[in-house]
Amino acid sequence: MEKVLHMTQQHAKSFPKLKWNKRYTGLVFVAPWILGFSIFQLYPFAASFIYSFTDYSMGGELHFIGLENYRYMFTVDPHFFKSLGVTIFYVLFSVPVKLFVALMVAMLMNTPLKGVNGFRTIYYIPSIMGGSVAVSVLWRAMFLKDGLVNSILSFFSLPHVDWFGNGILALITISLLSVWQFGSSMVLFLAGLKQIPRELYEAASVDGAGKFTMFFRITLPQLTPIIFFNMVMQMIQALQQFTAAFIVTNGGPMKWTYLFGMKLYEEAFTNFKVGYASALSWILVLVVSVMTFSLFRSSSSWVHYEDGGEF
Repeated sequence: MEKVLHMTQQHAKSFPKLKWNKRYTGLVFVAPWILGFSIFQLYPFAASFIYSFTDYSMGGELHFIGLENYRYMFTVDPHFFKSLGVTIFYVLFSVPVKLFVALMVAMLMNTPLKGVNGFRTIYYIPSIMGGSVAVSVLWRAMFLKDGLVNSILSFFSLPHVDWFGNGILALITISLLSVWQFGSSMVLFLAGLKQIPRELYEAASVDGAGKFTMFFRITLPQLTPIIFFNMVMQMIQALQQFTAAFIVTNGGPMKWTYLFGMKLYEEAFTNFKVGYASALSWILVLVVSVMTFSLFRSSSSWVHYEDGGEF
């Protein structure tokens, strides 16, 4: 009995040590993520905020200048409001069109077609490729005066279009590159469509409802949480767009495709004004926050959840 009691006491003494070892082991496993987050995200985030109040240029000295970067931005910089307006137009055009195309394709992929799984994979491929440089170069080649798009127009006896010579057309062209990458949104819509109870459609059919009535009265209300999520994610991504404007149009013509991401890049890595570029990046953070907050505030009036919950 004394031996058993002694062993129990020894086990009790070692228990806190065992608990600490487990905690330490967990920290070791989490350490790579903590280091990566601190070095590549947290530190640049904090450093950019500090640089935004300085005149720091790459390779130069750092001097604190207060709000001078922001004053210059709003009162002197001739391209700031142009770039911001073009970016907001780009978001307001590309995001709704992308979500509309994604939803239509998801509804098509939700039908019992032969080989539908293969079609789903094919339609998702553009999202895997993303807005890479290679895809952007190909997109530019397609919309040149003698490119594929104008060749198709010629086949139907339609006049050629100068896609990059007109500001609105150039902006629509790079927006279509974003719309082409609808795969991720389509997958989410497809998952949402499969969760809609079939009984709702059967009951509506018995009541004499048509396809359009079912779409607007059943499908869309049931998908509003996914529409909301896709809208927020795609909006944030569109506000940070850079590759399409840089590769396809280089900001032209007349700065009509001079997206905010491209202005940030030029100020930091062409003009080497790191301090000013940091101030621009914080304005972008503010714009993203305001637009996201506005979506969340409006969601209570149009996003419907099965349990009646809301943000």
